[in-house]
Amino acid sequence: MKYWWVNHKKTSKHEIAGGFLWSPMRNQNGARNQFYDNMRNASPGDALISYSHAEIRFYGLITDFAIPSPKPPSFGTTGDNWDKKNGWLLPVKWKAMAAPMRPKDRIHEFSGFLPEKYSPIHPLTGNGGQNAYLAEINKRIFDLLVGEVDFDDEHFSFPQGSMLSVMNEIDSSIEDLIFKDGAVDSTTKEMLVAARVGQGVFKKRISEFERSCRLTRLETSSLLIASHIKPWRLCDTASERLDGANGLLLAPHVDLLFDRGLISFTDEGDVLVSSRLRLVDLDALGLKDACGVRGKAFQRRQAVYLRFHRDNIFLV
Repeated sequence: MKYWWVNHKKTSKHEIAGGFLWSPMRNQNGARNQFYDNMRNASPGDALISYSHAEIRFYGLITDFAIPSPKPPSFGTTGDNWDKKNGWLLPVKWKAMAAPMRPKDRIHEFSGFLPEKYSPIHPLTGNGGQNAYLAEINKRIFDLLVGEVDFDDEHFSFPQGSMLSVMNEIDSSIEDLIFKDGAVDSTTKEMLVAARVGQGVFKKRISEFERSCRLTRLETSSLLIASHIKPWRLCDTASERLDGANGLLLAPHVDLLFDRGLISFTDEGDVLVSSRLRLVDLDALGLKDACGVRGKAFQRRQAVYLRFHRDNIFLV
């Protein structure tokens, strides 16, 4: 179990109410940012402190791995300078503190436990770190500022929206843009919307590249999910959303692992298994042996999308 601290003054209202955190993947100039990379380093079961407007009012429990996502529409114009297409959405259950607490007033009690690099607040002044977002902290800091917490308490979750509602909001906003696009004809618009759930022409186009599930060898079309390699919500063009090379036909449980970044594929077709996926779970799903079998090489057009999946979705 790890412990994290998030500085989210601008977006805290939306993130607390929605049950998530969101950050860009990279800085404006395209450079990596450790505070953003930490969104992918956080794991289900990790604890989290919410720091906003110089106070801690909530703490949380991370409930799943971060997934790639555009900026949530609920942010409005907040963060217009951020990359709107490539970001991380991290599911969190929140709980309100009994009373707000100002870390600055107690900085002398825990400054010695702050990380030397990528600290969320200044160890001397107690002011929030400039440009800091999600930072890993020592358990002692969490215990001192929040106290002992029973994360198994079924009443832990603060009243909030669900992760599913946030994703539906994002997908609906993209669909609205599609329908408002005067450069796209109505037939194509319908195909684009159907492609989001793996239906229609998109699934047919995948069959030009894939005939069965790569792991289970299942071939019955009605039992296979047409899964985007580069997620539908992150596609830049209509062409990408409908490109059969940007899809795989997967059994439902394989689709879930692929969608969450717990497995991926090399260009040669071999399976990559994330270190975050427990082998006992892989075995229970009946996929342990299948993941060790040499695969069939992907075509060049597919490899472009697979590279995106390995670089942005796959959890190393």
